[in-house]
Amino acid sequence: MRYILYARKSTEEDDKQVLSIEAQLVELQEYAAKEKLEIVASLCEAKTAKEPGRIKFAEMLSLLEKGKADGIISWHPDRLARNSVDGGRIIYLVDTGAIASLRFPQFWFEPTPQGKFMLQVAFGQSKYFSDNLVENVKRGIRQKLRRGEWLTLAPLGYVNNYKTRNIDPHPTYSKVIKRAFEEYATGKYTLVGLAEFLAEHGIVQKKGTPLAKVSVVKMLTNRAYLGFVKFHGEYHDGNFEPILSPTLFEAVQKVLKSKERPRKQKERYDFPFTQFARCGECGNMITAQYATNRFGTHYTYYRCTKKSGKCSQPYLAADLLATQAQTLLQSVSLPLEEIEVGEARPACVALLRRRH
Repeated sequence: MRYILYARKSTEEDDKQVLSIEAQLVELQEYAAKEKLEIVASLCEAKTAKEPGRIKFAEMLSLLEKGKADGIISWHPDRLARNSVDGGRIIYLVDTGAIASLRFPQFWFEPTPQGKFMLQVAFGQSKYFSDNLVENVKRGIRQKLRRGEWLTLAPLGYVNNYKTRNIDPHPTYSKVIKRAFEEYATGKYTLVGLAEFLAEHGIVQKKGTPLAKVSVVKMLTNRAYLGFVKFHGEYHDGNFEPILSPTLFEAVQKVLKSKERPRKQKERYDFPFTQFARCGECGNMITAQYATNRFGTHYTYYRCTKKSGKCSQPYLAADLLATQAQTLLQSVSLPLEEIEVGEARPACVALLRRRH
């Protein structure tokens, strides 16, 4: 019987769980040698199994469905699936015979009703573990917010205090941040100028260059300096020392507002025939565009989009298309009884659809 060896770790970061896959491979290879199992492929990936979409997992199932392998060797069922979709696919392939054998060093399985039931229980336990872990993380975050603790890496001007699990003002950079706010509040600095000011006082990017303008704006609008923690778009009172006063912070916001440049709104053009007209030759939709001659006169032209391939219809000026539409509408006549019962509009629409 031919087996696919499948190993997985839950993160794509190289510095986390770096030994996980190697340990699995060693254990599984030793297990396969002990049980004298034939390995036709070894697939490894670093991706969570909480959601469907793993590339190597899909490749493994494809090999099984094509009959290029008969079974799977993995460390535990939770390496295969932590969601109901992938777990269901495994069980379905067992039911249909595409998977004749599943081997786990730490879990017993046979393709019997009892074995499939136990496999479903194992997949269910794996999903429960993932769901419960997410809820525990959320509960921990809510508790940290109640205590006013900072949740992530400290912002500019602060340092993480791992003893208190909070942040403290940096002895030097917090003063630089405050001075930068004071200077910008005068209105004499541009964002580039303020970035150079910060660089002169030691606050730069990782590569040693001044902060980008977007980073400066992010700093100037960061309410963490007032003692707030932002989470999911909402602000919570923080239990750490603020760097700025509300008066200074609001003064900077006014300067930022005064220097904003409103974005130019893209000019929108009205091409009425593009909403319903189709090409009479190929049936594709009609599109339009503007053109300007050497004297500055603007013209509108309609043409076929030609999405189905070649079409011999040339560009057509808007006034000519309007004339054609007018001529077509003048040829329309409606029975009096339809007008009286208010069915004129559907009749017009039906006629227009038959115009080509």
